[in-house]
Amino acid sequence: MSKILFVVTGADSWTLADGTEHPTGFWAEEAVAPYEAFRAAGHEVVVATPGGVVPTVDQASLAPEVNGGRENAERIAKALESFTELRSPLRLEDVRPDDYAAVFYPGGHGPMEDLAVNADSGRLLARALESGLPLGVVCHGPAALLAAVGADGGNVFAGYEVAAFTNAEEKQGGLADRAKWLLQDRLTEAGVIVRAGEPWAPHVVTDRTLVTGQNPASSAPLAQELLKRLS
Repeated sequence: MSKILFVVTGADSWTLADGTEHPTGFWAEEAVAPYEAFRAAGHEVVVATPGGVVPTVDQASLAPEVNGGRENAERIAKALESFTELRSPLRLEDVRPDDYAAVFYPGGHGPMEDLAVNADSGRLLARALESGLPLGVVCHGPAALLAAVGADGGNVFAGYEVAAFTNAEEKQGGLADRAKWLLQDRLTEAGVIVRAGEPWAPHVVTDRTLVTGQNPASSAPLAQELLKRLS
């Protein structure tokens, strides 16, 4: 059994351009689908958050309309209850990526608030990339890539192709005009190459050891791609 590190946002709100706080956290499906896939494959999951805070699920991610109906929404909510590792996370500051077989970052708008500027997360990602550790990052999770800065001041993921939550999806979700910045734009500015797929459809991009997904629907296929790198 290998250990897979889940790095989860510790934020429960996202500060918008006008200074208001938009309730958020991690997106349920993006945590549940990979967790179930990794556990079914016999791997152990360890959760880490900034400061070791217990992460908050974005309540919007439990709504029937974003889960294909009430039945699946209830299934995901129940699965979250079984994801007991979320209740006792490690402090991200204390984590050594070398202790794990892979690293995974779920999304939700939370990473836009904390992981995008978290130096400990950035160092972990840079170390994982340098050591060839498989990395899986989905939806708004790629915001964390922005904090991975090398000794030369450039982003260590510059030149990598990724999938990430797109400007089109943010606009369709109704928050683009209120955001301080958009993920696709900021990644592009950092030299990361965003390969956009159709809004809301599963879309996974692999580049060397990095596996990324565009949106919640991409989390399950991303998990399968990451598992291939552990077989």
